[in-house]
Amino acid sequence: MQNRTSDVQTAGAVHEHLDLERYPLEQPRRCQSLIDRCLEELATLGLCSLPGFVRPATIARAAEELLPLVHEQSFFHSRLHNIYFTDTPSHIAADHPALALQETSGRTVCDDQITWSIIHDLYEWPPLRGFLARIMGKPRLHLMEDPLARVNVMGYRAGEGLGWHFDRSEFTTTLLIQAPQGGGHLEYRPDLAQDDLDGVASLLEGRDAAKRTHVQQAGTLSVFRGRNTAHRVIPVVGETDRLVAVFSYFDRPGVVFSAAERQGFYGRAA
Repeated sequence: MQNRTSDVQTAGAVHEHLDLERYPLEQPRRCQSLIDRCLEELATLGLCSLPGFVRPATIARAAEELLPLVHEQSFFHSRLHNIYFTDTPSHIAADHPALALQETSGRTVCDDQITWSIIHDLYEWPPLRGFLARIMGKPRLHLMEDPLARVNVMGYRAGEGLGWHFDRSEFTTTLLIQAPQGGGHLEYRPDLAQDDLDGVASLLEGRDAAKRTHVQQAGTLSVFRGRNTAHRVIPVVGETDRLVAVFSYFDRPGVVFSAAERQGFYGRAA
């Protein structure tokens, strides 16, 4: 396991690495205008973002430290799947355009591999959890208790990306650690019900004018409605990997994956 660098030695130092003048998460009263803005963006755009949330030097150091793990100790996965990541539902014809195959390939690093990192510390930082709960309309958010799944760092090289899908969680929280030279953008379609087969087909066939593109810079924190927002990461172009952290929070305590789910997502059960 790598040693933590001197400037990120404790979770208590997390605030030193964030732009808390622009995003005063530790000060609820000052933060209200930011919360209002995020609530409006989630309602109208289906996504809100905090560009420059993590300071440039910190996010660059995080990318430098995490890249060796992504290249050498990650779980590589590549598969064809439909937008639901399931076998063909019995009530949908197998040739329905809503079930067009998508391609996903990339690398995953688990939380138990990065407990020394600023990414892990930020995930556990209480003010972030409190802020996210307020913009998600939740009385409280809990850390996931699964030691592998709490925070994942996803890496995508040239030609790799994430196919169209829906998330299982109501909201999805990500932090872009490193942007690629080209491609790697998030494309998403908010307010699309999973059982709206005609709507899903329209999206997959490129006929949906409501599809949006979210272009991020390293250090951007983003939140979107994952369950009813179809989304994908278009394939990366160039020699620079796309690195993104995915934070998993829940409105109830004690959430863990089953051994089978861990094996499928991470190639190991523990």
